[in-house]
Amino acid sequence: MPKETAFAFVTNEIGTLRRLLVHSPDSGIGKVVPSKAQDWLFEDIVHLDTIRRKEYDYYTKILLYFLDPELIKGRLHEVDAKSASRNFYKPGHKDFYRSDKVIELQWLLEQILEDREIKLTLVASVCAVEGCSYTVQQELLAYAPVELARIFISGTNAKKQMLFAPIPNFIFTRDIGITINNHLLLNKPAKKARTREALLVRYIVFNHPLFETLRNNIIELPDTHQHFLLPKEGDDRKVTLEGGDVMVVSKDHVLIGVSERTSMEAAHLAVHALFEKSIVKKVSIVKIPKKRDYMHIDTIFTQVKRNVWVMLGSFSKKAVKKEDADIVQRILEGKKEENKIKILQFRKKDLENPVHFDTLEDLLTDISRNDLGSDEKVRFIYSGNNEFPFDAREQWTDSCNVLALKEGVVLGYDRNDKTADAFEAAGFRILHAKDLLDQLESGTTQTEQLSDCLILMPSAELSRARGGFHCMSMPLYRDPI
Repeated sequence: MPKETAFAFVTNEIGTLRRLLVHSPDSGIGKVVPSKAQDWLFEDIVHLDTIRRKEYDYYTKILLYFLDPELIKGRLHEVDAKSASRNFYKPGHKDFYRSDKVIELQWLLEQILEDREIKLTLVASVCAVEGCSYTVQQELLAYAPVELARIFISGTNAKKQMLFAPIPNFIFTRDIGITINNHLLLNKPAKKARTREALLVRYIVFNHPLFETLRNNIIELPDTHQHFLLPKEGDDRKVTLEGGDVMVVSKDHVLIGVSERTSMEAAHLAVHALFEKSIVKKVSIVKIPKKRDYMHIDTIFTQVKRNVWVMLGSFSKKAVKKEDADIVQRILEGKKEENKIKILQFRKKDLENPVHFDTLEDLLTDISRNDLGSDEKVRFIYSGNNEFPFDAREQWTDSCNVLALKEGVVLGYDRNDKTADAFEAAGFRILHAKDLLDQLESGTTQTEQLSDCLILMPSAELSRARGGFHCMSMPLYRDPI
């Protein structure tokens, strides 16, 4: 591993991943009830033991093997033994893995709560947001940091009393912020269910020693002037931004989605912030339909290699131009806007003359060729192998939301069979997480030797939460490419 010069530095989507923020499924996820699932942004209730032990734990092990192998290699049998009770995966337990490469947010929260002043102000802040009584506030102050961190996240105290709602979306760490070069852009969640997440993260990044070198490089978008006077129909004027709508595709170029979760006003403010601080030279605004199917831009495309992207076929150039439609259908549907993407690219040196891209494929091709200097043919792998109805079904279960551990080596869900077929047809090797871990543990495979492969992760329960591994990661450091 090369010597790092900074704690956080991200200039691309596919360079070798060295450090990221994660949060493993906590007990709050097991308290999501059907009547509140959609209010808490879950599509369904999940089985907690399965989502942890049979699914997310594989993600933790894969990440450690790639980013911090000394903590895991040779120990798989030990950490997964029944007698170990999953203590290796539990923040707050003495046997927790405690990695400064695969960084657990709950672990960081425990540490900042050791400071009495931070504890006092954070308890007061959480109680204000959640409308707690004075008695509950005093009760919270009596808890030790480990237990208090657990309560802040799960909403439940040691007596198994729910003091406030859980924050089950905390596993989707991509949305809490995004590292852009050596800056950190914090989110402003669109939904009330994520308000406490944003609060906890602000306290962590402004107070934990790990983020000390970033302290002067944290960007918080302001609210619109007199935003509290806006009527409900003025939602577009509200400032809401989530990390799934931000992609750092090169050191000079950031994509910002305008979506169900990120407003036009937030994109507007982010463009100015990034240009005024000279962080990047180009920002492309990608406006997608405001549909629950999509949520963020990373649900419809992510990057695999410099010249390879996975995306939803209904946004392909062929589909947008209706090349398969007959002439009558093409004319009749030509002006339909509901499924169109609009793309404008702003350049710092020429703000008044943005560049327009007709299709998403045009933009991604331009990034591969001109931002990343790829002279190979730009290729697109389509969700569900672009076969109806598998394209839409598998996009719903995050076939387009893959995480690159390094260029060409990505994590995806095992339930997206047709998408895996499309990867294989594109020359990628298909590996199952359990088999790969066995090979890594035995030494028959090394992470450095892997190239052009899709690692399939168990996903029956994880996929119910509507987010893939791109969503469940907040990269802090990637190697330049």
